[in-house]
Amino acid sequence: MSLDLAAIRRAHERIRPHIHRTPVLTSARLDAACGGRLFFKCENFQKVGAFKARGAANAVFALDDAAAARGVATHSSGNHAAALARAAALRGIPAHIVMPANSAQPKIRAVEGYGGKITLCEPTQAAREAACARILAATGATLVHPYENEDVMAGQGTAAVELMEDAPDLDFMLCPVGGGGLLAGTAVAAKALRPGIVVIATEPEEAGDTARSFAAGHIVPLEKTTTIADGLRTTIGKPNFEIARRHVDRVVTVSEAEIVAAMRTIWETLKIIIEPSCAVPYAAIQSGKIDVAGRRAGLILTGGNVDLDALPWFKK
Repeated sequence: MSLDLAAIRRAHERIRPHIHRTPVLTSARLDAACGGRLFFKCENFQKVGAFKARGAANAVFALDDAAAARGVATHSSGNHAAALARAAALRGIPAHIVMPANSAQPKIRAVEGYGGKITLCEPTQAAREAACARILAATGATLVHPYENEDVMAGQGTAAVELMEDAPDLDFMLCPVGGGGLLAGTAVAAKALRPGIVVIATEPEEAGDTARSFAAGHIVPLEKTTTIADGLRTTIGKPNFEIARRHVDRVVTVSEAEIVAAMRTIWETLKIIIEPSCAVPYAAIQSGKIDVAGRRAGLILTGGNVDLDALPWFKK
């Protein structure tokens, strides 16, 4: 795999007309709480409400005309699904989207709103892949995998490039990990731009396959999980794991309660809407599992697509 900073910069040029350059927010209150300087890259303000717009746009607009005409397909719990449907609509081609039946309703509605053709399946990796394979065979569409696609990884890495331009001299780069598309692109970009930076992957304890895989030295598949961080209910991909092993310094896991607490803190302090998956990096700092005292840390806030009728701090 040839993912490098040059590929990420090419992706940035390709997708620039189709994405937002999202803001980087800071908070004196949150800095005081951790003793360091925190810089939040707000991809919750991105097109489709998530960083996934970057990778999907890069993959779709990198296709030649003949491949594009046959359409694209993927399986995704939501944000990549919406992002691919949007990118396909921008290029005027079909998008076939396989989604787990337990996907958040706002994410299903978003895919429908962008014109994606949805197929629902059981919430397992095997079911997602099987349904997607049937669609590919029937349509001839190009698979745009949500994380095991080099163009997707390169597009996701553009968020880290922007963050490091707007907040230079970072000591830490934190991002959540599910399938590892964002982690791969972020780690490659961060280490290329600042070799001494510490790249930390963060994930829920209930979906801690990356931490277990790092400890074992090989991928330990994720069993079915109901973590509140629905965007991270995926086993890390093989190419993503290999990139992470070369460029990621640590993997930190956090509890469900720590995710909810971090999500609420960001809502209340930064006054922005983020989804649970997005809160995982800050949860690792707020819980004391990452010490950033006296240091500068960049955190990628990955998305803001939440079901407002099912917020996690409301008692059921």
